[in-house]
Amino acid sequence: MTTFARNQWYVAAYSREIGRELFPRTILGEPIVFYRTEAGEAVALADRCVHRRYPLSESRLDGDKIVCGYHGFTYDKAGSCVFVPGQTRIPRTARVPSYPLVEQDSFVWVWIGDHDKADPALIPRAPWLSDPAYTTVSGMEPLAARYDLLVDNLMDLSHETYLHGGYIGTPEVANTPISTEVDEEKEVIYVSRHMADAECPSFYAKSTGIEGRITRWQDIEYHPPCLYLLHSRVAPVGVLPADDGTDPDAFHVEVVYAITPETEHSTHDFWAVARDFALDDEEVSKFLAESNRTVVLQDVRALDILEQVIQTEPEGYQELSINIDTGGLAARRFLKRMIERGQQSQQRQASVRS
Repeated sequence: MTTFARNQWYVAAYSREIGRELFPRTILGEPIVFYRTEAGEAVALADRCVHRRYPLSESRLDGDKIVCGYHGFTYDKAGSCVFVPGQTRIPRTARVPSYPLVEQDSFVWVWIGDHDKADPALIPRAPWLSDPAYTTVSGMEPLAARYDLLVDNLMDLSHETYLHGGYIGTPEVANTPISTEVDEEKEVIYVSRHMADAECPSFYAKSTGIEGRITRWQDIEYHPPCLYLLHSRVAPVGVLPADDGTDPDAFHVEVVYAITPETEHSTHDFWAVARDFALDDEEVSKFLAESNRTVVLQDVRALDILEQVIQTEPEGYQELSINIDTGGLAARRFLKRMIERGQQSQQRQASVRS
């Protein structure tokens, strides 16, 4: 039984990663090869030649076609075979699956599921990543752990106090209660933690230049299964948004994670930090990129350890959950619902084919 939510959009790569070189990446256990046509269109095909399963990513491009490096089977951008060696007749089944793609907000999104359900309007937005009013640093780290552990990690930021002390964690994060809202219809979860008087962690002190204690807001917005947004607001103590909603005296950081399963026990951990201050300051960009990657790698190490612990646990091990887990528990519920919907769709399709 699959543990993935199918018929969903997932981030496959940053747009900058896809070019005229064949680029392999496994998404939800499916090996996929990506490339751009000569006109710049991104393409995604199953990374297996239909003949003897040789990876197409180990092959070569001829114009917009992939020529298999083993026996020369050649595929167009739709996955149809247009040449086979030694004969003029091309077998009717000589094609590889293609995947719908959308480029949006600096990401390449891939649809894993039924093509007729691939509605681009369903892709959640992270507009800051391509907004000239923000400067963004970003990266991706491989995680040797199941994707829902990363979801749990990001939905409960109290761990910052203990795992990320010296970077983004301060005592106030763990000690401040959260509020949680769950939109059942849109399947979006909101978790907020507003700290009125908090220590300023080095992540913000060195990037903003704020001295002394701060007002710090953390507003999470999670769009299962893939996109996590953290709206961070930092200002000197007592500085609040104006009555008209403007907020000129605060610093705003949009932290974006794309949580894409690679296999059942590994994950692509895409991360980005967009800021609305010091837009042209390369030193600030370098500092935020290095600091956030350090924080991500601290998470990676912890979750890699946790994955190994879970794999040795007896069946039915019971966790203890408390108030800080309300967002994470809602996320688990939504993911379970999405997985079940995908399974039902697959069962209906199998019934029709039979």
